[in-house]
Amino acid sequence: MTTTIAMLRETRPLLDDLVAMKETVWCNPDITSAEEGLRYSGLTRRDVQSAEQRLTRFAPCLKQLFPETAAAEGMIESELVDIPALKAALNQKYGHAVPGRVMLKKDSHLPVAGSVKARGGIYEVLTWAEHLAFRTGLLNPHDDYSKLDSDVARQCFSDYEIAVGSTGNLGLSIGLMGKKLGFRVTVHMSADAKAWKKALLRECGANVIEYQDDYSVAVSHGREAAKHHENTLFVDDEHSRTLFLGYAVAGERLKKQCDEQGIIVDHEHPLFVYLPCGVGGAPGGISFGLKLAFGDNVHCFFAEPTHSPCMFLGVYSGLHDQISVQDIGLDNHTVADGLAVGRASGFVGKTMARLISGYYTQSDETLLSLLGDVWRHENIFLEPSAAASISGPWVTAAESAKSFSAQQLAGATHILWATGGGMVPQAEREALLLQSGQ
Repeated sequence: MTTTIAMLRETRPLLDDLVAMKETVWCNPDITSAEEGLRYSGLTRRDVQSAEQRLTRFAPCLKQLFPETAAAEGMIESELVDIPALKAALNQKYGHAVPGRVMLKKDSHLPVAGSVKARGGIYEVLTWAEHLAFRTGLLNPHDDYSKLDSDVARQCFSDYEIAVGSTGNLGLSIGLMGKKLGFRVTVHMSADAKAWKKALLRECGANVIEYQDDYSVAVSHGREAAKHHENTLFVDDEHSRTLFLGYAVAGERLKKQCDEQGIIVDHEHPLFVYLPCGVGGAPGGISFGLKLAFGDNVHCFFAEPTHSPCMFLGVYSGLHDQISVQDIGLDNHTVADGLAVGRASGFVGKTMARLISGYYTQSDETLLSLLGDVWRHENIFLEPSAAASISGPWVTAAESAKSFSAQQLAGATHILWATGGGMVPQAEREALLLQSGQ
């Protein structure tokens, strides 16, 4: 690998910036039309529609299991809100004004799990529950799925286990949903996982196995352990198409929100979306759904910590999951625990390589500062991982100006995808705000 990296540094100059942990922006030269890129992915619009239909079938059950979803009739969705005070503050902070509208997508406050992982993680649990319910006779076609909120169903599901490797939020979504339905749940947690997330999982009845290694090691151990247990589903964030499709449902839902708020998205009114990226499943799936919904008029950027730019590195080098941040000398230790991933999903990297407009990195200091900015100006708390999206319009502005006219940029909408923070305990919030300078 040392020889390979030396050769890469001769042809890929930004690799030096990644090695030096310099905040870096890279626009993808291989991006294609949405139509071509989506065809290359191997997934279809029908796949995403099927996922949405499954979530609709489960809505009555979720409404009963989680009262916080009642207002949305059992659907798990977040607000899309304007953030004018934050926009004004960041215009001043970065020394240049971003034209167009800047909004926040509050997946940080999704019901049930308080993070973007509530989309994919819960969907994968529901997919398996549906499969088992039909196989065991718990459900028949056209049944009301609320019947799965019963002691009979929970007794049946208790014969099955769901396992997952996680830095925290995916484990929470799997654990909280799985235990509500009666599954046995085992979560393999990396060294970066927060103590409060482990405690919450144990409180709901999940088995938590801790590792003193990073995400990739936790996933590897979890995957191997699941092979030796019958009736176990391993939720594989690196390879799962089911997880990916659960996230992809967000595309059409965002389109509906844009329509409801009078937000025009077309060639003259482009949509820019900035998504924090760890192993890649959530931002990849969401971006896939956005491309289905908006075609060539949406432009997605992935944001990563300077300590853990695994997707940036994998796509930029062309090696995808065959290279890790440790291979180039990075430590993969970051305050953004949800993004502390050394090796990106090869499935996501290859699937989305032609559809993502660009990638950028942020230092831990920047992430904490932005976390404080969001709190101070909008009274919204985000995890450090979620803060990675916040600077997107400003740090990519120079590159965007090369590809879009002033008129297009003036009519643009920028969406900062906030991915976590809603469930962070008060003491943890105060500690992070103190670190941010608040």
